[in-house]
Amino acid sequence: MALLLPRHAVLTGAPGAGKTTLLDAAAAAGLTTSPEVARQLLQQPGGMDLRAHDPLGFADAMLEAHAREYHRFADHPGPVVYDRGFPDVVGFLDVSGLPVPAAVDRACRTLRYHGPILRAPAWAAIYAQDPERIQDWQQAVASDEAVTAAWRRYGYQVEDLPLAGVEQRLAVLRSRL
Repeated sequence: MALLLPRHAVLTGAPGAGKTTLLDAAAAAGLTTSPEVARQLLQQPGGMDLRAHDPLGFADAMLEAHAREYHRFADHPGPVVYDRGFPDVVGFLDVSGLPVPAAVDRACRTLRYHGPILRAPAWAAIYAQDPERIQDWQQAVASDEAVTAAWRRYGYQVEDLPLAGVEQRLAVLRSRL
């Protein structure tokens, strides 16, 4: 009997493009999900200051959090839907004009996702800033470009989600699992 690799679906793309809404819908539909670690870090005391004043430290914290989530589901028998992944850390560093530390590069090369990488493109009609989403529209578009390029740099094929409601996006996600 062949051992099946865990299936990972990763939602990536622009800030404010509906990834968390889709993740919540996937969880409600019974899929196993992993939250956006950057948002969790930003919501912790000192998280916004860390991002603003020590972006390399923030990238390290994101890397550690992504690694915990990745390993948490290492033996999970079914698909897991992640809100962002290791190459998103590279995109954050790239858009910030910072070098990619060896540990981040190594994680991107060795801790691989096995499943679709679905991009939520920048979508002006639904974009809104919030306490953790501090990018203006142009910065959100630049972030989308940087993270998409990072995923491709590490050999992933990135598929665009439609600019459509959550039910249609959920149908695309489910069809890819």
